Amino acid sequence: MGFTSAWAVTAHPDDVMADVRPHVLPRIERHRQFPETRRAWRAWCADPLPDHRDWDALRQLPGKHEAITSFLRLTSMIPLDELHCSGDRGVHLYDLWEGADDAVRPYLGFYRKDYAVSALFHAIGPERAALLPGWCGDFALTAEEVRRSLPAVEEALGFTPVERVAAEERIWLDDLPDDEPVLDGPLRCWREAADTGLGLLGVNVHLY
Repeated sequence: MGFTSAWAVTAHPDDVMADVRPHVLPRIERHRQFPETRRAWRAWCADPLPDHRDWDALRQLPGKHEAITSFLRLTSMIPLDELHCSGDRGVHLYDLWEGADDAVRPYLGFYRKDYAVSALFHAIGPERAALLPGWCGDFALTAEEVRRSLPAVEEALGFTPVERVAAEERIWLDDLPDDEPVLDGPLRCWREAADTGLGLLGVNVHLY
């Protein structure tokens, strides 16, 4: 059965984030602490996967199929699906996206049968991914938290020309010509939000 996922990074003033955070942060933290989640994260950090173009052959080797499946589950198990599937009246994702502060152009990555976060994390590896706030693309940051975390996000998502080529080779997403690459959009949002004194909401969800 097909699905479409979205990773949205949108900017909001702190009064909006104050309303959103009580609904978002406990779900993120609960998911982060699941034993299965922690095991999958430790396994990926201990043995990062090789280039995705080699996965078909690697799946035939003992343990490698499980390692690939574990990584994909880690980066596609989406706790914030509850916010627009369970009837939670405190957060309406579509309203938040439409009402994002126009001082920062949102990053919106929509993919059919794929996940922007999975592709990004594979491209940058666990050391860089660990620098990103929140958990696997989900976060709800105040303006001050955005400012404080910007250097770490710059380190995670900033590339020398050689590093950029390597990351592009490891990413498997097929973007349309007008799409903003996932290697660019989140960092741009961070920089613009830090400059304009806004918080950031990152939500990785299934649309359908």
